[in-house]
This record gives sequence, C-alpha cells and structure tokens, in this order.
Amino acid sequence: MTRAEALALVKSNVTNKNLIKHMVAVEAVMGALAERAGEDVSLWQLTGLLHDIDYDQTAALHGEHSKLGAEMLAELKLPAGLVQAVLVHNEAHGIPRRTALDKALYCSDPVTGLIVAGALIHPSKKIASIDADFLLNRYGEKSFARGANREAIASCEELGLTLREFVSLALAAMQDVASEIGL
Repeated sequence: MTRAEALALVKSNVTNKNLIKHMVAVEAVMGALAERAGEDVSLWQLTGLLHDIDYDQTAALHGEHSKLGAEMLAELKLPAGLVQAVLVHNEAHGIPRRTALDKALYCSDPVTGLIVAGALIHPSKKIASIDADFLLNRYGEKSFARGANREAIASCEELGLTLREFVSLALAAMQDVASEIGL
C-alpha cells in the first residue's frame, strides 16, 4: 500500500481532522525511529499512519479500539507485523509488545500528544518554537498534556532510547511535517 492509498483509507474512515493530524504525526515519528534503528522506514511509517484507522467506529468502545483496526488491515492483506503492532498498541487488550515495531508504535502514539500540547501553549502555537528541554521540563507536570501516557512514552527505553533522545527525535520528526499537522 502506498502512502497516498493509506492516507485515502484514513480519510475515508476517520472524520476528525485532529485525529488525522495525530496519525500523520505518529507516521513521522515512526519513520524517524525506523531510520535510527535501520528498520523498514516505509513499513513503520505506514503502521503509524494507520494505527487509529478504527477510532471513529470504536471511540465509545475503548476495549474494541485497535481490534477492529487490526481486522480491517488484515483483510487488506497488509503485513502481519503491521497488523500486530496496531492490535497491541491499545494496552487495554493486555497483549505483550514483542517486536521493535510493536514497542515503537506504543511509545510514539502518546509522545505526539505531549509535543502538540507543548506547541499549543507557546504564544506562537508553532512546533518550531519549542525544544526538547521545554517538553522535558513539562513532562513531570500531571496537568500538562494529561492524555499523554507518561508510562507509555517512557517505554522508549525498550528501544534503547533515553527519554531525552526519544523526545528529541520525535520533536524533530514532527517539525518536519509541521505544515501537514498544522503546527
């Protein structure tokens, strides 16, 4: 599946423009992680872009989120590793994250919320105006980016990254797609 096909699939299944921007942000972070790890960049980006494909259908049923998405993606005959990573990124299922792709998606999903929150509280509302130090200083504040699961973000250590390295990498990746995500 090409990126254009994947984006069309996202737009046909997801109506919330902010959620689509989130999915594009996760795509960017996943691509940067794949590059750093010497993994398949296209596969990792595709996984990030498609990870919340079922959200509109499962928003009221959190326990079903990612199960339906994984089924949808399996029916499209997408790679098994992608399907598995999408399934396990929702910790509500209690499925262990085994592969680097699983672990990367799990920590990339919430870090984008942390970064967006950082950009939105800056007077410019631009992602270019913030840096990793700013985000790490706010990281410990419970009221800041409340929905960004700190435990999931910190699981970047499973990929051999420190929190600082991961936040820096994710921020740079999102800055590269700032116009596409509206920041």
